[in-house]
Amino acid sequence: KNLMKIRPVILCGGSGSRLWPNQNHHQPKQFIDFGNWNLFGRTLERIKSPIFDYPIISTNKNYITDIKKNLKLKGFNKYKIVLEPAKRNTSSAILSSVLIKEIPENQSLIFLTSDHIIGKTNIFNKSIKHYQKYLTDKNIFIFGVKPSNPSSEFGYFLSKRVNNKNKVIKFIEKPNIEKAKKIIKNNAYWNSGMFFLTKKSVINNFKKYQNKNFKHCLNSVIKSKFKNNIYYLNKKDFLKCTSISFDYAILEKSKDINAIKLNIPWSDLGSWK
Repeated sequence: KNLMKIRPVILCGGSGSRLWPNQNHHQPKQFIDFGNWNLFGRTLERIKSPIFDYPIISTNKNYITDIKKNLKLKGFNKYKIVLEPAKRNTSSAILSSVLIKEIPENQSLIFLTSDHIIGKTNIFNKSIKHYQKYLTDKNIFIFGVKPSNPSSEFGYFLSKRVNNKNKVIKFIEKPNIEKAKKIIKNNAYWNSGMFFLTKKSVINNFKKYQNKNFKHCLNSVIKSKFKNNIYYLNKKDFLKCTSISFDYAILEKSKDINAIKLNIPWSDLGSWK
């Protein structure tokens, strides 16, 4: 089995619109200074473990200064940034960052969001290492977090044990509190929005379920300009991509989704509470 280092891809294009619904100019939560630390910096600290390769960061031009400042602060000299010319949701962000030539086809990739709080990262990294050997050129692992309360702010999934893996059998989008209580009794986990799969699997899944978007994204990467560690994606081709989340585009269609279940403190900080 190929056990080369795992490539972290950090999705850092979010604008924090859920926290600041009525304002045009607001601070994205991944860069908010909480007293000498921010969420993006914490995400970078999480990938300092020797199991990880240098990071690829997907973002837009507004955040370049903040991103470079944090990379320098955390001691990363090696990285690549993939710059989106427009917002096209997570499926285009994921696909375009994977298609760059720096990532070998059989490399394992972990997609991390830049603005989640995660505790007990040693458990998190250990589980990544453990499941790496199960990755194929078709399957996808998602990270589930054991719910600490019946929240209606998160998506959930149900899974069952098949061949040493937790096969995902159903996704439940942000249920109301009553339904949340019911599905938690059924051992539902929060869907954390982090994914683990090989580059080959990303390509195969997009070719199968999102072929048009695959072509547009590929063209936008092929025609991109590269300068100072930054890929400037081709705007004309990128704009042809449909704006659709990775969850809807791929996860809800693929039959080969497994869960890595974590019992750790986690939040996507989607509300002020």
